[in-house]
Amino acid sequence: MSNRYIVSLDLGTSGLKAALVSEGGEIVASAYRPVETVLVEPGGAEQDAEAIWTATKDAMRQVVQEAARPAEEIIAVAIASQFSSIVPVDSAGKPVMNLIVWMDSRGGACSREIYGRHPEAFPTWVEIHGAMPLPSGNDSLSHILWVKEARPDVYERTAKFVEPMDYLAARLSGEITANACTAFMMVLTDNRRLDAVQYDDTLIEMSGVDRDKLPDLVPVLSSVGTVIPDVAAEIGLSPETKVLSGLNDTQSVAVGTGTFQGGVGGVNIGTTSQVLAHLANKASDLEHAIVASPSPIDGSYVAIAENGIGAKALDHFLTNVVFASDALADHTTDDVFGRVDELVRDVPAGSGSVLFLPWLTGAHAPSSNENARGGFLNLSLSTTRAHMVRSILEGVAYNLRWLLPSVEQFAGGEFEQIYLSGGAALSDEWSQILADVMGRPLLQLDDPRHCITRTTAFLGFERLGLLEMADFPRISHVRRTYEPRPERSEIYDGLFEQFLAAFDRNRPIFDSLNG
Repeated sequence: MSNRYIVSLDLGTSGLKAALVSEGGEIVASAYRPVETVLVEPGGAEQDAEAIWTATKDAMRQVVQEAARPAEEIIAVAIASQFSSIVPVDSAGKPVMNLIVWMDSRGGACSREIYGRHPEAFPTWVEIHGAMPLPSGNDSLSHILWVKEARPDVYERTAKFVEPMDYLAARLSGEITANACTAFMMVLTDNRRLDAVQYDDTLIEMSGVDRDKLPDLVPVLSSVGTVIPDVAAEIGLSPETKVLSGLNDTQSVAVGTGTFQGGVGGVNIGTTSQVLAHLANKASDLEHAIVASPSPIDGSYVAIAENGIGAKALDHFLTNVVFASDALADHTTDDVFGRVDELVRDVPAGSGSVLFLPWLTGAHAPSSNENARGGFLNLSLSTTRAHMVRSILEGVAYNLRWLLPSVEQFAGGEFEQIYLSGGAALSDEWSQILADVMGRPLLQLDDPRHCITRTTAFLGFERLGLLEMADFPRISHVRRTYEPRPERSEIYDGLFEQFLAAFDRNRPIFDSLNG
């Protein structure tokens, strides 16, 4: 029997990863292309969708050429991406404006108007869908409504509004579709029966969106077609290569951290941070901003518990402060993260009682506050940039510690094992800090950078009937287990208490500055 491979795409907020993945989970070749986010005042965040498509083809072509496998052995393309983001496309699947990123808040007023027009909207949305239009505007429906109101010409020219993974699937196959997983943050589907997820007429009517602007729903990870011949030739694929309907990155990493197995939870730190879990039933914990999304695994749900900015906080500080280029000096470097572990290793736990507040784009689960922002507390003349860098790692860890018990309660019990994934899992020091702050052992996944590409490919093989969920251990390996160090617990317990106090006591200031 010949070998079989899937090209797996992971389109994150910061960039695109492409990987050629074998049935056994081997990453045969991989490539990365950065994606630029342009901030548009007031409250906008956009990306060039056409540039993303060009970067995607370029990255796919690189991995196909480097892998040098026969084209007929590459059987499919599987896609995961950031979500709560929208690309308005024409009937050919080409963008009619920029991709609107999840952090864009311009549609908040549009969603708030729904509740004014329909007093019954809140309980109706929770019952039918599970989530609701966000007053902050950080959901896909809010983005669509903003386009309708602020860019009526774009709305008129838009054939369909799609999430990023469905946009790439459309550019590859020519078919514009979505599914129960990818359409979740449009908040217009009835998720009460996982075997019959469809758009709900009541929610559509209350939203004010035209039904014909929504892509048709297909089964999760089903084949939506094959790669367009011209595109296949450009990349180096066979025109028989299937294009699979996608999923969002949180759903993928929830599988990749093994949370579909009983008693297992996950922590993922990429651009944003999440605590991950699977559960059997539809549920909502709106007090703690946690909802249940359909899972790519039949018959189950994924806890969507977005903690807010994660590794992006470190990237932002290093890029814009430590290694900045401005009138003072040019300190730029090609590797901003290269010596972080070395730097923080000698800084005492607690960073000299410096606290970092990680809410650079607002606070999310477990206590949503769109006006919250980041900062350093308790700087002194003895504070060094090493203290500040370590405090960023600790601040993200405090935020996850805050969220963990709420997700465990949502999922039905304390996790017996917690797997760690994402860019933060590449750092031994950050992995240990997380275990110390959270007071729980953490199992660091091997090669966490490719957790999403490997998992998305695995799910593709499974859906094509070539693997079973029981084969999952073949692609999931633990590099190391980090045990919490008891001598750090008193330090971190005290600072965590002040972290929570800082959130509560700064609320009036955040509201005044950003409300």
